[in-house]
Order: sequence, then C-alpha cells, then structure tokens
Amino acid sequence: MTTLSTLPPSGQTRSARAQPNRRKPKPHVQKRDWTGWKFIGPFMIVFALVLIAPVLYSIYLSFFKDQLVGGNSFVGFENYGQALTDPKFWESMGRVTLFFVVQVPIMLGIALFAALAIDSARLHLSSFFRIAIFLPYAVPAVVATLMWGFMYGTKFGLVGNLNEFFSIAIPNPLGNTWVLAAIGNIVTWEFIGYNMILFYAALRVIPTDLYEAASLDGANAFRIIRSIKMPALRPAIVIGGIFSVIGSFQLFNEPSILQSLAPNTISTYFSPNMYAYNLSFSGQQYNYSATIAIIVGLITAVIAYIVQNSGSRKEA
Repeated sequence: MTTLSTLPPSGQTRSARAQPNRRKPKPHVQKRDWTGWKFIGPFMIVFALVLIAPVLYSIYLSFFKDQLVGGNSFVGFENYGQALTDPKFWESMGRVTLFFVVQVPIMLGIALFAALAIDSARLHLSSFFRIAIFLPYAVPAVVATLMWGFMYGTKFGLVGNLNEFFSIAIPNPLGNTWVLAAIGNIVTWEFIGYNMILFYAALRVIPTDLYEAASLDGANAFRIIRSIKMPALRPAIVIGGIFSVIGSFQLFNEPSILQSLAPNTISTYFSPNMYAYNLSFSGQQYNYSATIAIIVGLITAVIAYIVQNSGSRKEA
C-alpha cells in the first residue's frame, strides 16, 4: 500500500511526465577511407625498397671513406670535394653533355618529322612505316649494340667489307674521332621509334574541327603544322626531352659493350655511369662511387627541371 509520503509532489510529477528523457545525439565521426591506400600500398612498398632506400643508402655511403688507418670512417663532404676536382669525372660529364646537345635534337627532330609524315595521311603504307620505325625500340639495347658493333668493325664487319670491296678507306667508327658519333647513331636508331609514337599519339588527339576550320580559312599544310600541330605537340616534346636528358646522362650499355671492341678508345670513365660502375666493382671504392652517382643524379635532375620549366614557360 502506497502512502502519501512516498509519492512525489504533484508539480514534479507533471514536469517529469511533460519532459521526456532526451539524450544528446553523439557527434557523427567520419571514418577514414583507406581503400585508395590499399591499392597503392604495394606499389609504395616496392617504390620505397627499390628506389628510396638505395638512394638514402648511397647518400649514407658518400659520407664515409675506407681508409688504411681507422677503416670505414666518417669524412663528411670530403668525397664530394674530391669528385668536384676529379678530372676523369668532369671529362666524362663533358662527353655526355656533348652527346646530349648533339644527339638529342637530331633524334627528336627525326622522330617529329616521322610522326608528322605518318599523321598527314599523305604517306602511303603509313601503318607499315609506323611499325617499321618503332621496331628498333623493341630490340634490346645489348642486342642492338652488338649488331651495330659488328657492322662498325673494320676487319670483320660491314665497314671492313665496304673498304675491301670498293677499295676505299672509310674512317673507323670506333676510333677516337668518331666513337661518340657511332654511339649516338646507335642510341638514335634505338629511340626514334619511341619518340615517334609519343608525338604521333599527341597528334591523334587534336580535334578534327580545328583542321576543318583552318582549311576553310585557306591555311595550307605548313600553316596547319605551325599553328595547330606544333603547339599541340609542345607537351609531348617536353616529355621526350626530359626522358632524353635522363637517358643521355645515364649512358652506359652502349659504351660498356663496345669497350671490348675498342679498348683503346673507350676508357673506363667514358661516361659517368661507367666511371661509377668501375670504381665500385673494379676498384672497390664503394663510397666514392656512391658520391659520383649522387652528383650525377643531382645534375641530371637540375637539367631535366630546366628543360621542363623552359617548355612550360613557352607553352604559357
């Protein structure tokens, strides 16, 4: 039996009945979506292991030196000072710089001409020429170098056969005067097809309405190339130039393979990469080799940035 003393006051009862127990809603916390990282995670792991880690380890090695007294000890920037005053290093850098200045414009110019010719729709058998020009890029660099090295031979190759058949004296392509041009010919033969496809792909995305409007205005083929095609090709040319910068300063396969055919012409420091390779694997100078590699990488990055920046500025 409920007594009056146990009942709440009448006002409190009405207030409790009139105001239901309302809880404040919890703020909605948006969960982070990790789906994208799941897709790129494996790539980032491989990228860190095969690129970032070796670069960091090379930088670490460049600050040490293996000495007779004390073993492998920390020397700071001593290796960098030695590299910046190394005549062999600067001779190799000058050689690949000359290679880049001469070979790259020729290669890109031929590739550009081939792409414009195939895209013009006036070249018969354009599909055949497109495949034929691209085909050398599918040949491995080692095979291509061995093939051209055989043709360059003055005693057993094509040059020697021509000299004997026509009773002439063609200059030795692997001699001191022509060896850099001979290597440039091999690299040009290998990569014209790649750059041609790069330029041709950029030409194929140009809207046909621009060509029709130019024809209605009376523009000839050369005016269309100058006013429509070349501006559209500028980004592709910049990309091709950047790749060519990297490839030129990484020159290694061709001179390394031809060295056995011309040991008195192609030295162990013919290119910076060859110099770093021979310092490491033949001279056991791992620290100094890492220093050379880091300096070459920095110079290559700076030149590639200049090429990219100049191309973007012209486009703007």
